Amino acid sequence: MSSPADASIHTPTVPLLFAPQHTRALGERIAKNLGVSLAPSEEREFDGGEHKMRAVAEVSGRDVCVVQSLNGDASASANDKLCRLLFFIGSLKDAGAASVTACVPYLCYARKDRRTQPNDPITTRYVAALFEAVGTDRVIVVDIHNEAAFDNAFRCVSGRVPGADIFIDPLLARLDSTPCVVASPDVGGVKRAQLLREALATRSKRAIGFAFMEKRREGGVVSGQALVGDVAGADVIIHDDMIVSGGTIIRATRAARMAGARKVLVAATHAVFMPAALQLFSPEGPDQVLVSDSVALSPAFAALNNRILQVCPTAPAIAAMILKLSAR
Repeated sequence: MSSPADASIHTPTVPLLFAPQHTRALGERIAKNLGVSLAPSEEREFDGGEHKMRAVAEVSGRDVCVVQSLNGDASASANDKLCRLLFFIGSLKDAGAASVTACVPYLCYARKDRRTQPNDPITTRYVAALFEAVGTDRVIVVDIHNEAAFDNAFRCVSGRVPGADIFIDPLLARLDSTPCVVASPDVGGVKRAQLLREALATRSKRAIGFAFMEKRREGGVVSGQALVGDVAGADVIIHDDMIVSGGTIIRATRAARMAGARKVLVAATHAVFMPAALQLFSPEGPDQVLVSDSVALSPAFAALNNRILQVCPTAPAIAAMILKLSAR
């Protein structure tokens, strides 16, 4: 029989939670789900674009988690956000933090995980080395682009929140007795879409179909129109890790409708919307687009929220992952 002392070893404790100003809103939502407030910190801007962030709370001997989504936007580039996060993590380790978890819902450079041309950088691996260099103990990501590449690059403890955890409840609320098919917009996303299909099948206790699109990229031009799988008369859920220009989703939507889909929904985790993504909300776009709040929407897209576009919260799943890693 285990003693109370033994049981307490595995009881998760909530770490001190910090969030730089660029991701403060998401940090506050995660803190609320953990039942705490964000720890106090100070940020200052200096001439020439330099910056510092320091913890005001005492961090010596404490487990600490820092939330910072690393997407470029109008407020700061991905590089700027990455540097600010790394410098802050370094300062926390210098101040004696027992451990530091970097919670990066959107990880910059995750798509540059292999060489596609001679002398190409493998930037995912370099980013991992930077986190390691400042003493990062754990990394939490949401729906990483390529799990195998992430595992090869990051040697520290990691927690991955899959897109299925974020979209399962909103999608179940939209399903009726109509046949349902989960589709990947390309072969590379098949595993991700299969995870969502399995989750939907388990929770709904019904058969969920599967399909995927052919996609080829040569000289920056995307081609391929074949849709593998039966979607006739079905509600089709296209699942991807991100939307940038929306071109891939438009191609998949068009193919599903030509194959007889009744309705097309999209569940794409990271809304890295460029202006061209407004095409998703034209008549040729899907019937509804679900994204997460891992990336804050720009005003042009925020105005579409609660219409064709719906933003689904990541905070509950991220908070659960923070607690899971804290218990290890």
